Amino acid sequence: MDDAAAGLLNLLDIERLEVDLFRGTGHGGETSMRIYGGQVIAQALAAAYRTVPERLCHSLHAYFIRPGDPSIPVIYSVDRSRDGGSFTTRRVIAIQNGKQILNMSASFHVAEEGFDHQHEMPPADPPGNLPSRADLRQQFAHQLPEDLRQDFLRQRPIDFREHAPRDLLHPEPQSDRNYLWFRMEDAAGADVRMQHCLLAYASDMNLLGSSLRPHGENFFTGNVMTASLDHAMWFHAPIRFQDWHLYVMDAPFTGGGRGFNRGTIFHIDGELVASTAQEGLMRPMRPMRRNKQV
Repeated sequence: MDDAAAGLLNLLDIERLEVDLFRGTGHGGETSMRIYGGQVIAQALAAAYRTVPERLCHSLHAYFIRPGDPSIPVIYSVDRSRDGGSFTTRRVIAIQNGKQILNMSASFHVAEEGFDHQHEMPPADPPGNLPSRADLRQQFAHQLPEDLRQDFLRQRPIDFREHAPRDLLHPEPQSDRNYLWFRMEDAAGADVRMQHCLLAYASDMNLLGSSLRPHGENFFTGNVMTASLDHAMWFHAPIRFQDWHLYVMDAPFTGGGRGFNRGTIFHIDGELVASTAQEGLMRPMRPMRRNKQV
């Protein structure tokens, strides 16, 4: 197991402090500047799972309230909202410095039989034909300031391959519809709950960026202030995140300083395993105004 994958599994193995109180590590994940949103969602789901025996999460709805500080731990407080005959509901509050950084509701369901149908997975180039994230970043690293290069190139736990990747530093306007393949080979052997947490962690990747694509922007241009405002996820089928999954994303609306994004996640065999939705801040950066001389 590589160090990045082992680090992520350790990150999601949160510590129990009390019956419904847990502590997670702040550092790690996708960025060192602030806590990656998918990390807080995944740790919050892991905390909820510690209070729910024998039922699997079918949906979660989270709001990001404040940016997380990676230099300190995150405390997760779980409220046992309801334990019903078929459904269990939990509310999780993530806290740093005595203030909420995220709150999340999650619903868990007993296994049931019922009607079945799904949309088909769209055609896409196989992941083996696409460059890895590490390879793409190597192409652009020399254009970054030296103090940013190490974090930009460091090893990350999720392998993903973008379908028709854009220029990272000088993107052209493109369709909001975009695909990527992702997986973590070292997820093999993880139990069903950890598989859910790993997919929840990965589901925040590139989703918000769908809103930026038609405007020729991304997170590296420095022309837009972005932040995830909320995140919703529905689990439809068992997760095997050691295998490739196709993440199909689009952004049907951007306006008023916000962008709305949707995603569907298919196992490489074509099975629809999860869906996502997210709204994010999309605020254009404006030049500083200089005070006029009297």
